[in-house]
Amino acid sequence: MDADPVAGPVSGPVRVAIVDDHPVVVEGIRSWLAVEPRLTVVATGDDPDVVLRDVPDADVVLLDLRLHGRMAVDAVAGLSAAGRRVVVYSEHTDPETMLAVLDAGAVAFLAKHEGREHCVATLLAAADDRVYVPPSLAGAMVGDARPDRPALSDKEREALLLWFQSMSKASVARRMRISEHTVKQYVDRARIKYTRAGRPAATKSALLARAIEDGLIRPEEIGDYQSYASSDRPTP
Repeated sequence: MDADPVAGPVSGPVRVAIVDDHPVVVEGIRSWLAVEPRLTVVATGDDPDVVLRDVPDADVVLLDLRLHGRMAVDAVAGLSAAGRRVVVYSEHTDPETMLAVLDAGAVAFLAKHEGREHCVATLLAAADDRVYVPPSLAGAMVGDARPDRPALSDKEREALLLWFQSMSKASVARRMRISEHTVKQYVDRARIKYTRAGRPAATKSALLARAIEDGLIRPEEIGDYQSYASSDRPTP
């Protein structure tokens, strides 16, 4: 359970596949991404299997959660299990839906009303294996009060926070003055605790969601650290 099932941060241009059944939405996203030199739309369509078959090397999949009148949570799970970085893009912003897609393996959830700035930031973060929390997702996480929250030690929380703030496990180890193996133990121990509580968190994004849901980490702690972490580029 050391990492998400993707190949590591993308170096260079980021190839984006857009899966949406509304042409006007697809064209709008194209225009947004055109202003970011690092993002390139390499495929579009309304069937994720067809789009990804035609372009198997897309780095990030921007997936509308409702396709042809049906919710596509199963598609999120399938794509994630196949090693795809999936960013769900939807107008369905109730907390249960947003948390469900993270549980299914999506690396992020982006509400359709959140605009170009958040869309670009979310896709770049996904490609870099960084965590980015758009406003709607932050609200869903904070608003989810569940009684079955495991207790994390101070060291476990510190290791998770630094890891979420775009640091590699090696960088976290240097910052905490411990071994990388110990950092991995802290992360795995947190995942085990959530699994035992019936709330598994197999991916980095899901584990972040759990930690924010339970008040162990605040969404603003993730964003505030970005300037400090700029010299500490994330690695797998």
